[in-house]
Amino acid sequence: MQLPIVHHPDYDARFPSDHRFPMSKYARLFEVLRERGLADNLHVPDLPSAAMIGRAHDDDYVAQVIACTVPKAIEREIGFPVDERVSRRAQLATAGTMLAARLALSHGIACNTAGGSHHARRTQGAGFCTFNDVAVASANLLADGTVSRILVVDLDVHQGDGTAEILQGEARAFTFSMHAEKNYPVRKAQSDLDIGLPDGVEDDDYVTRLNDLLPELERYARPELVFYNAGVDPHADDKLGRLSLTKDGLRRRDEAVVSYFHTRGIPLCGVIGGGYSKDIDALADRHAILFEAAIAFI
Repeated sequence: MQLPIVHHPDYDARFPSDHRFPMSKYARLFEVLRERGLADNLHVPDLPSAAMIGRAHDDDYVAQVIACTVPKAIEREIGFPVDERVSRRAQLATAGTMLAARLALSHGIACNTAGGSHHARRTQGAGFCTFNDVAVASANLLADGTVSRILVVDLDVHQGDGTAEILQGEARAFTFSMHAEKNYPVRKAQSDLDIGLPDGVEDDDYVTRLNDLLPELERYARPELVFYNAGVDPHADDKLGRLSLTKDGLRRRDEAVVSYFHTRGIPLCGVIGGGYSKDIDALADRHAILFEAAIAFI
């Protein structure tokens, strides 16, 4: 059986090559997966309803994004204008994580070639994130009774502040973020469990800490589904990261998360999260590690 992969060509909003957000990584990632024979079980999301997104976001903000009328002040916090391409991309990536979650529940594991937009808060986007796809998917799956307990494992180098804010007070969702403490955002939200790491943490210390935490997360969260944000910005060469993981360290990290929940029969939905470099080939190669780790357990 092939790994279920969710992808849409319009995940790439086609920014200029010199833009500070490496938008072309989504298209290049899919090319890499196809070249490596990992993209045979492909699923394409449709545009979601506003009501679906509104389970996690303020209705007025959802309407602004769909109509491309987001206030300039919020666009500045997001980091780019919300035009038609960006709006469509945000909607499709959100629907993609929802689709990947449902596929994970059916197949044990599935991955979206986008997602992990964890800085988007209930009333607005921020930090290159327009809609919070994991929070939207979590809210919908809990609301319709598909699952009754969710765990978010966020290992992007930045704290998952938007996810924590949206899901705060939702007793059926447990949010965990392990991130560089001194990195963005300056004002952290409160996840159910936050681990702020000092600058420069390397592979062995990082993976040891993670392996020690996974049993605790399972015990406290008792999840029926795990959302895994596998951001590659903890890599030592990432231009927005402050940690010092190697490519091998990222692989060990992803294998640790995927294998832990697989051996316990808990479905896992992977999203790619952050990763920032002018070298799009290197960036796509790092993001592909999640899919290579996941395929071993399908």
